[in-house]
Amino acid sequence: MKPAFQKDEVFLSDVRQALESGENKLWWLDQSGFLIVQKGRAIILDPYLSDSLTRKYEKTDKPHVRITERVIDPAALGSIGVLEVITSSHNHTDHLDPDTLIPLFSANPRARFVVPAANVAFALQRLALKTNPEIIGLDAGTTRALGDLKITGVPSAHPNVERDAQGRSVFLGYVIQWCGRTFYHSGDTLLHPELVPSLKRFQIDFALLPINGDRPERRVAGNLDGPQAARLAYDIGAACVIPCHYDLFEFNTATPDEFAAECERLGQRYKIVRNGEGLDL
Repeated sequence: MKPAFQKDEVFLSDVRQALESGENKLWWLDQSGFLIVQKGRAIILDPYLSDSLTRKYEKTDKPHVRITERVIDPAALGSIGVLEVITSSHNHTDHLDPDTLIPLFSANPRARFVVPAANVAFALQRLALKTNPEIIGLDAGTTRALGDLKITGVPSAHPNVERDAQGRSVFLGYVIQWCGRTFYHSGDTLLHPELVPSLKRFQIDFALLPINGDRPERRVAGNLDGPQAARLAYDIGAACVIPCHYDLFEFNTATPDEFAAECERLGQRYKIVRNGEGLDL
């Protein structure tokens, strides 16, 4: 198993140091999960910090074998006590995991939970919390201001741009404008005609994009591959792109080599961070 860059108490110490000193920092938590800290405040995007999928598929023909160490227990991460926003981009368990989210919300009851409006009922049912968090249901093209943080829904294709009976997007990415920086977290997505036009109106500082690709033999909905992620970042004018959604499950991963090569070819600035590694913003 690959070691995390840092984990457990070492990781937690790094986070607490950033919070106490007012640093602006981002950590990759694995899969599509990111922790962002700015000015002593924290948000978490699509965290998956359990082995629930490994247990679920252990005795099936599609085992989810973990290949990289877990960065942090969600209850321990929740102990920082300053989480303001937690997101879920769609209903797949690696983006909406009760074993991760319940400990986080239990320790941070004031954290708001941002989900696609189409998925609110499903999300509440899956978490089954005694006291529900404040839920912010977004749709593609809608923006909510949460204090000085603004978050906008962007349609994602996983593998298609799917909408519910009310026309609301089931799969979203999020543009987050906060403390003078703009982050785009795509959730899971392939390229689709609405994507670049939806994003070009923003000045994206950090694009957080999957690179595991779309291979039918995996029998799961696919994502951008490395070169596609690099080109998307370039096409939307992102100042920096960070790859994710790899190095977690043995059957559904990729290397960042082709991503890096395409970024170099395009002149697109990028940063590859390891699980548990922080990036100064």
